[in-house]
Amino acid sequence: MSAEKTDFQKLRTEFISHAFNENDTDENPLVQFEKWFNEVVKSGIDDANAMVLSTVSSLDRPRSRVVLLKGIENGGFVFYTNYQSAKGREFVNSPFGALNFFWQAISRQVRIEGKIEKVKPETSDAYFQTRPVESRLGAAVSPQSEIISDRKFLEDKVMEAKKKYSDAEIPRPEHWGGYILIPDYFEFWQGRENRLHDRICYQPENNGWKKFRLAP
Repeated sequence: MSAEKTDFQKLRTEFISHAFNENDTDENPLVQFEKWFNEVVKSGIDDANAMVLSTVSSLDRPRSRVVLLKGIENGGFVFYTNYQSAKGREFVNSPFGALNFFWQAISRQVRIEGKIEKVKPETSDAYFQTRPVESRLGAAVSPQSEIISDRKFLEDKVMEAKKKYSDAEIPRPEHWGGYILIPDYFEFWQGRENRLHDRICYQPENNGWKKFRLAP
């Protein structure tokens, strides 16, 4: 028996939102992002800091995954991962990436592009110690993006690490830490009726930002 076929053409959501105009935005896109982000947090939307991170592989193929925004510092967007993971290796090949936040409940999306760099080791050290113990153990033992035999392999590694650090602080592994994306492009998207969405964008110009609208 075959599974019921989904009619994708009937999957449609109509966006009904207030107008979003150039005059509604701050001249600084970072300030505008924080304004929108604070509104999302106050609205109670789950995982407000979840974002799609896209990179380019050594074969020039795009790759995407969801990661969590952990701060906005020095004009950039900070997240943490394994330096030896697929995305970590891709940053060595091409140190550029794109972020995409989508908050469906309020019909908003933000796209951000820019260059990616590692944060300072002391920044990674400080954040690592704020993580739950189990998360620190997982970061220490998981060979992220590598092929493993089964889940038991990971569980055994965690148990070994628990014994090793039962009476000691778990140090941040050298292969784990933070990255920061320094933006050079922003797009703020507000869903509107009949797919006539508002798209307000920013690009660097002189010592500031140029603001413009794109057709939906």
